[in-house]
Amino acid sequence: MTGTGASGAKSAVEWLVSVAPDPDACRWEWERNPHGVALLPAGRRWDVLILPAELGYPTLDVLSRLVDRPGPVLADFGDARTGFFVPPGTATRWLGTGVRGAGAGTWIVVPYPGRATGGVRWLVAPDGVGTLTDAALLEMAMHEAAGRIGRAGGGS
Repeated sequence: MTGTGASGAKSAVEWLVSVAPDPDACRWEWERNPHGVALLPAGRRWDVLILPAELGYPTLDVLSRLVDRPGPVLADFGDARTGFFVPPGTATRWLGTGVRGAGAGTWIVVPYPGRATGGVRWLVAPDGVGTLTDAALLEMAMHEAAGRIGRAGGGS
């Protein structure tokens, strides 16, 4: 699900660094950081909705059946959380228990697209053209995933 190819990875890099205060410094950080990550500001081209992994992975599964290609999705260092890239402004309007939002004024750790890292990784890499997950569709997928989790748990 992460494959973007060499040209896709290059355009994904350009899309991501377009929000960096210093794009060259961002590229330099990706090359030299031992974890292969850089900090990028949220709230410019995207916000990130961060779900606990026990909801995030099933939500991605549902979402992947609803659309050909969801927007970018990250998994954090310990696979404890997943981050869905959504349109800017979503984080300030989002009301949801257990979901954190990264929007304007926040920064996120982002791995280099198309390259394996030891920590944060892409579950769905950016496509380079700016595809984001629609917040209403994400909410619907979250409800479906939560329902499945509830049924599977048998109320325990």
